[in-house]
Amino acid sequence: MNGMWNDRTNMSLLTDFYELTMGKGYLDGGNADKIVYFDMFFRTVPESGGYAIMAGLEQVIDYLDNLKFSEDDLTFLSKYGFDDKFIDYLRHFEFKCDVWAIPEGTVVFPREPLIKVRGPVIQAQLLETALLCTINHQSLIATKTARIVRAAEGRPVMEFGARRAQGFDASVLGARAAYIAGAAGTSCTICGQQFNIPLSGTMAHSWVMLFDDEFEAFKAYAESYPDKTLLLVDTYDVLKSGIPNAIRCAKEVLEPMGKRLLGIRIDSGDLTYMTQKARKMLDDAGLKDCKITVSNALDEYLIRDLISQGACIDSFGVGERLITSKAEPVFGGVYKISAVEDDEGNVIPKMKISENIGKVTTPCNKEVVRFYDNATGKAMADVLFVEDEDIPDGEPYEIFDPNETWKAKVLENYTTRKLYVKIFDNGKLIYDKPSITEIRNYCTKELDSLWDSVKRFENPHEYYVDLSPKLWKIKDDMLHQFRHIRKGV
Repeated sequence: MNGMWNDRTNMSLLTDFYELTMGKGYLDGGNADKIVYFDMFFRTVPESGGYAIMAGLEQVIDYLDNLKFSEDDLTFLSKYGFDDKFIDYLRHFEFKCDVWAIPEGTVVFPREPLIKVRGPVIQAQLLETALLCTINHQSLIATKTARIVRAAEGRPVMEFGARRAQGFDASVLGARAAYIAGAAGTSCTICGQQFNIPLSGTMAHSWVMLFDDEFEAFKAYAESYPDKTLLLVDTYDVLKSGIPNAIRCAKEVLEPMGKRLLGIRIDSGDLTYMTQKARKMLDDAGLKDCKITVSNALDEYLIRDLISQGACIDSFGVGERLITSKAEPVFGGVYKISAVEDDEGNVIPKMKISENIGKVTTPCNKEVVRFYDNATGKAMADVLFVEDEDIPDGEPYEIFDPNETWKAKVLENYTTRKLYVKIFDNGKLIYDKPSITEIRNYCTKELDSLWDSVKRFENPHEYYVDLSPKLWKIKDDMLHQFRHIRKGV
C-alpha cells in the first residue's frame, strides 16, 4: 500500500552525523568494504515487565529498500567538508547488506538481537539511527499496548492518542504498533487509511456545547448516524443530564426509526461509580444492549482497578498513556558490532567491555532459538547459539544463567524454533511482508505462548535467555583475555 508512511523514497539522511564522519574515515583508511556483523538488541523491558513485542520491521524494510542519496543530499553534505571521494561514493551508493530479523509481533526479551546486519562496515554502520528510531518506538508502544489490552480482560481497547503523541510519525506509527499488539482500532484517520486499521470516533464535547441544550445535540447526532449512535454524556452532569438525555434520545428519536442506542461514553469523573449508576439507569430503561465506553488518562493499572472495583464498562478509549508509553517512554535498544570477517572469510568475534555488566555485549554471529514445552505449547526459554552450531532436536538439553552459571535447568520434551527470517540478501529484498492483520494475529498467538507469570505487571517471572556452552565459552575467554590485557599480562 502506498502512502506517506509507506513510500518514503529518500530517508538517507535520517542518520546521526557521526555515521557519515565514520563512513568517510572507513573509506579513507581502506576499510569501507570490510565485512562486519551488527546486532540491534535491548537491555531491559520497559516498566520492569516480563517481555516486549517486536514491532516496526515493515518501516525498516521500506527504509532499506529505498536507501539512496539524492543530489540535494550530496550538495547539503558537501557544505560540511566531505571531500569529492566520499561524495562520489554516496552518489553511487548501492545497498549490499544481508539482514535478518525476528518477525513483527514476536514476543522478545533482553539481550537477544532483534535485527542482525552483515555487510560492508561503511553501509552497516550507516543504518544504526534509522533502525533504532523505528524499532525502539514501535516496540515500545506495542509492548505498552499489550499490557493495557491484558488489563482490559477481553474488553475492546481503542487507541485514542494522536493529539498527545510526539509528532506526526509517533501518532501514526504508534497507532500501527498498538493495533499489532491488540488494540481494536484507532481514532487516527490517516493511520486507518495507510494501514487498513479500523477507525472509531463519534463526538467531542464541542458538539454538545454548540447546541442550546444537550438533548438537541444528541437528537441531531442520532439523526445523522442512526445506526452508530454513541453519545458523550459527561459534558454537563452524567447522571442528572447526560444519561437521562441519552435515554430520551433512544426512546424519542432512535426507537421510532427502528434503531437502538449503540452506546454512551464517559470521559471524566469517578468512572466506577458513574458506570455502575449509568448501567442501572440504562437497564431500567430497557437499554441493556447499550454499551458503556470510558476514556480519560487510562492505563493498565487504572483499567485493572476499575474492573476489580466492579465498574460496568464494555470498552476503553486509551490515549496519552498508551501513545507516549508515559510511565517509561524509552525502549532503549542499541546497535553494536558483534563480529568481523578477515580476508579469508573467518568470523572474528568482537565484544564491547564495560564496568557495567549490563553493557557487556555478546560476541559472534548468532542464532536465537526458542524452546517450547510439548505438553503445554508454552515457551520455556530462548538460547543464543553461534550461527554454525547444531541446534538441539529433542534430546535433554541443559540451559544455564550466563552470569550465575550455577543456576541451571534441563529441558526435556520440547520443540525448537529458530526466530530469524532473512529479509535482505546482498541488498535485495527477499521477504514477503505480511499484512497488518497477519501480524496482529501472529502477535496474539505469541502472547498466548507465554505463561501468565511472565505477563504479570509487577514482579513478573524472569524468562530465560541463555547462551549455548560454545557461545558462553567464547565470551568468557574474551573477558579473561581483556582482564589479562588490563593487568599487563
